[in-house]
Amino acid sequence: MSGSRPYIYAEGAPGSVLEDTVAVSNPTAGAVRITLRGSGARITFAAASVRVPARTRAEVPFALTVPAGASPGERTGAIVAEGGGRTARVGVHLRVSGPALAALTVEHVRIVAGDRITYEVVNRGNTTLTPRLAVTADGVLGTVLDRKARTLPVRLPPGRRAALSEPWRDAPALDAVDVRVTVTAGGGARDTATASARFVPRGPLGGGLAALAAAGWAAHRLVRRRRGRPSTGDPRSAS
Repeated sequence: MSGSRPYIYAEGAPGSVLEDTVAVSNPTAGAVRITLRGSGARITFAAASVRVPARTRAEVPFALTVPAGASPGERTGAIVAEGGGRTARVGVHLRVSGPALAALTVEHVRIVAGDRITYEVVNRGNTTLTPRLAVTADGVLGTVLDRKARTLPVRLPPGRRAALSEPWRDAPALDAVDVRVTVTAGGGARDTATASARFVPRGPLGGGLAALAAAGWAAHRLVRRRRGRPSTGDPRSAS
């Protein structure tokens, strides 16, 4: 293939059909039959196969159809030409016009084994997002985790879901915490989700604390029962 353009650029609304031409060259001393096909895009050719004489070129019209349900944004594809034992390709850059919508959700937040926080981010809009993450956690006595927003090494296309994990190796040994995961992205996309967890030490200390808590609860319940029992008086004072 030949031409002055390094790639083919097209722009159109969903459902539109865009027309252009591609030139195929034959630099050899004999005629060559060249077949054309589209890759990664809905491309149809006026002739899917052309016979090109020696040392000449042929221009083949083609049509690029933008899917009716396509969301606004950039798409890439290619036109591939094969013939005479050779393969050539030229890139196709398509921009789907329309209003851009940036939206995301944070889902399935969990505290796993006391050393990491797992969650999922879903792109609910029609633009590719680069999310930013902030995490906080509040315990009984105050804040135990406060990580400011930072950019994640993730590019999330429209409709895609990413399962992610945030390490938390200095989680408290004994506490009840509420974790808040906030994810933002360009265009005003933002969502927050929370999860709760209780941390209890392992081993003899943890067992002793658990037993002490159970004993305290039982004693508290016994006192309430005794306080609520009606007085019958002292039978020894009866005459």
